[in-house]
Amino acid sequence: MFPSDVAFTRAVKAIQEQKGSRKGYARMERDGGWETSVTQELAEFLADLDMFYLATATADGQPYVQYRGGPPGFLKVLDERTLGFADFGGNRQYLTLGNLSENPKAFLFLMDYANQRRVKVWGTARVVEGEAELLEKLRDPAYPGRAERAILFTVRAWDVNCQQHIHERYSRRQIASAVEGLHKRIAELEAEVERLRTNSSPDRGH
Repeated sequence: MFPSDVAFTRAVKAIQEQKGSRKGYARMERDGGWETSVTQELAEFLADLDMFYLATATADGQPYVQYRGGPPGFLKVLDERTLGFADFGGNRQYLTLGNLSENPKAFLFLMDYANQRRVKVWGTARVVEGEAELLEKLRDPAYPGRAERAILFTVRAWDVNCQQHIHERYSRRQIASAVEGLHKRIAELEAEVERLRTNSSPDRGH
């Protein structure tokens, strides 16, 4: 058994064999393969993350993917196998909660568009209601979202995906300092233009 077996099922391996990639992945498996716990590398990646995608499925396998957003680092490391986040109030459809009530299997798709990085995490998730101490640990008092419950994710395996075809995108937070610098420079240039205009006025000195 290898950690990647959570994704590389018999059917997947058969396709890999047909398409010519199985030997490479078999070598990866023998050399240690995917991580099964939270490393320092993953913890640092999560610390700056302000969004991710959470996938769950119904008991009969119908998948559902949900965008999750919050303050940087809101997906927190609780121990070497557990991640957790505060579940903010939303549109009250409760699709994720319903799915997890009958099927704990879940998947995290972690995207860092600015640095063209993505991490895939397989595992299980559970909803925790009414634990104020845990929720206080997960919530950010400065963030306006209302934390209603906690969701804990148990890591089974994770892998860093290749950078191909990831388009660079930046959040307002990531470009704020650069934009502020540009505004400041524009103001300086406008002031300089006004000074030069005033000094070169034909009425100056008359």
